[in-house]
Amino acid sequence: MRRKEVFKEVEGLVVSQEVRVRFNETDPLGIVWHGYYITYFEDGREAFGREHGLSYLDVFESGYTTPIVKSSCEHKLPLKYGDVFRVETTIVDTPAAKMIYRYKIFNAQNEVACTGETIQVFLNKEGDLMLTNPPFFEEWKRKVGLLK
Repeated sequence: MRRKEVFKEVEGLVVSQEVRVRFNETDPLGIVWHGYYITYFEDGREAFGREHGLSYLDVFESGYTTPIVKSSCEHKLPLKYGDVFRVETTIVDTPAAKMIYRYKIFNAQNEVACTGETIQVFLNKEGDLMLTNPPFFEEWKRKVGLLK
């Protein structure tokens, strides 16, 4: 029987990042091309990492990389050239050896334009998949109150 994992967004571990749509991110009609939303998720993830001590460089300096193995994106409303929008990034608490981030992109009217999720796994310096959380991540979880 397969074990059901319980995931919950962590209250308080949320970061909002404002971004302006750049010209090169739009199609000839001035609407953001769908592929750029994943880049906006990365903007949010990087802001989250900087604020909470979990940046790409922090992870790398601990001896690990965290490739994305799954991403999803649901488009609700279009963004257009020049729009200023907000990416809200939340980490999801899970006992599994992975990082799950959820995203909400809000337009200038505070309407949800897009939602999504990315899942990243841990690889050590040799490129081996980690089946348990690396020590640095366990320490980070303790520091932010996810582990006792």
